[in-house]
Amino acid sequence: MRHFGHIPPAARQGLFHREPCEFTDGSPAGLLSVALGATLYSPATRPRLADDVLKQVGRGVVSMVLCLEDSIHDAEVEGAEANLVRQFADLAARGAETPLLFIRVREPDQIPDLVRRMGASVRLLSGFVLPKFTEERGTPFLEALAEAEAACGRTLYAMPVLESPELLHLETRTETLTGIANAVDKYRERVLALRLGVTDFCSAYGLRRSPDMTAYDVRIVAGIIADVVNVLGRADGTGFTITGPVWEYFRLQERMFKPQLRRSPFLEGRAEELRTALIEHDLDGLLREIELDRANGLLGKTCIHPSHVPPVHALSVVSHEEFSDAQDILRPERGGGGVLRSAYTNKMNEVKPHRAWAERTLRRAEVFGVAREDVGFVELLTAGLAE
Repeated sequence: MRHFGHIPPAARQGLFHREPCEFTDGSPAGLLSVALGATLYSPATRPRLADDVLKQVGRGVVSMVLCLEDSIHDAEVEGAEANLVRQFADLAARGAETPLLFIRVREPDQIPDLVRRMGASVRLLSGFVLPKFTEERGTPFLEALAEAEAACGRTLYAMPVLESPELLHLETRTETLTGIANAVDKYRERVLALRLGVTDFCSAYGLRRSPDMTAYDVRIVAGIIADVVNVLGRADGTGFTITGPVWEYFRLQERMFKPQLRRSPFLEGRAEELRTALIEHDLDGLLREIELDRANGLLGKTCIHPSHVPPVHALSVVSHEEFSDAQDILRPERGGGGVLRSAYTNKMNEVKPHRAWAERTLRRAEVFGVAREDVGFVELLTAGLAE
């Protein structure tokens, strides 16, 4: 699989200075954690889940979470588990390409039980999402994952969700973060990424952001994100990929949006017309939040609607200017440090302080590609909406 792999090769060549790389579920964990992109959640109760998964592949989705937790009623869990087993068997029988598939569970015992029940179709499973993760609650999940991995002989990754009240409350936050850091470090080779459960954070205070506000406008949430990145997202080799919070609004429908894009107002010089359309369809807040995610050290995003996927991926592509700066900073002859003017002559590149940024940028460039010099967000978004 690859990002933008659902669009024709000729179209990719017209968009990218360097195309996104190909990867599989067996690729190195460091690459896969960057490649997650827009991770689309779906309730595990959907009766045609296998069809849904394959449909999303055709829309450019490369990672999905099939949820047994908050997205379904407590009384539906047993039926949803049985449905998952059937749907994985269906996908395996079809032999079609699937995205990276994860299951969000409620209890540790579900992990080895589901792996056992899935039998040979477990080869399509990439891992599990672990809810309300703390050191105390999360360690049994990680132990169960190790047990299941040994039983099936397949690498299974964990994606803990950081959403517990202990992490939210100021008086317990430092201790909780320290405990989480200890737990995920012990199982580092199995932890693919950490996910932020911002909806739960807001719920604890009766808050809900409107579609014109980002998670970073809610100060209590912004503070938690900052502390999580501070402890768990460091660029010194001890950190993990931390994904952006969910965007809850989806009045935008692709069938409404595509005709506006395909009229190509940007090509006709009517940029403001399309921007107005984006704002009217609640996409402007999402775009701002994606940009703020990256500015604050987050990569990828939890998504609950397919219309969110193309914007996340379009804004994940490395611009030609970013790529040029990162390459200049990392040239071997710059190893001793120093300051240089960017090739675009619009900024200072300071070699030592900007090195970690440059390394992260080139990892993102490998997975999401580098846009051509004259290609921007709208062209990438339009391509991402192709079917």
